[in-house]
Amino acid sequence: MSINITGHTGLTGLLGSPVSHSISPAMHNAAFEALGLDYVYLCFDVDTSNLKTAVEGLKALGIKGFNCTFPDKNTMRELADELSPAAEMIGAVNTVLNNGGRLIGHNTDGIGYMMSVKDAGYNIIGKKMTLLGAGGAASAICAQAAIDGVSEIDIYSIKDEFWDRAVHMVDSINKKTNCKASLYEFNDSTSFKASVASSAILTNGTSVGLAPKQDNCPVTDLSVFRQELIVSDVIYNPKETKLLRLAREAGCNTFNGMYMLLYQGAEAFKIWTGMDMPVSEIKEKFFA
Repeated sequence: MSINITGHTGLTGLLGSPVSHSISPAMHNAAFEALGLDYVYLCFDVDTSNLKTAVEGLKALGIKGFNCTFPDKNTMRELADELSPAAEMIGAVNTVLNNGGRLIGHNTDGIGYMMSVKDAGYNIIGKKMTLLGAGGAASAICAQAAIDGVSEIDIYSIKDEFWDRAVHMVDSINKKTNCKASLYEFNDSTSFKASVASSAILTNGTSVGLAPKQDNCPVTDLSVFRQELIVSDVIYNPKETKLLRLAREAGCNTFNGMYMLLYQGAEAFKIWTGMDMPVSEIKEKFFA
């Protein structure tokens, strides 16, 4: 892959910390090259302490748009001039469009997840989901699943800094969509077991099991696994988390967060360029 930088090259990129491991630059730059677009995508290691300064600088430089990842998604919500309906409901921003100096905050994580479910060969519309977590990724999944037509979502979270936002999101989902959303404490094992028993899919939207702590698993009661249950994880490093391995060994259908990454990136690509990312080509090159 060769990148030809010109005086007209449009700048895009990723803000977060750490970001050196990200495959987003390779993915987006390959897509720009495939479509003959004069854009470049770079990584910037920026944490929340200097995010405002970095965003003001990038805005002054005329950046076309950028992604945000951990730990910047929640703070970026406050820095955006305008929010998409999904970003407003989720309370976090992972994609920003610079529209003539106004920063429009979007959240493509939920779209990416729902597309990854479809890509994995499953249809959960009109069915129930049990969701672990209430942080940025989990909130995005919850909001988009409700918008797309999942009938019921039970959310299990610890009472951390995201709890109040989760309460607000559940209220918003119940008022604005036809989905019934409920919030429970993570240690409510009795209701969790009943929830999974009546769900089509169990989704881990937390970082539990992420490398280098891949020996951790958010589910301790393995009796919840049954053959017809779909189990998914937003984590893609390792490719098979302990949760997915245990679920697979119990006969469940499983998939990881790799294609969520692909499809959230494809949606961001379209927001910036107005063009569809060549997903098949990018999938074959980086996700095979």
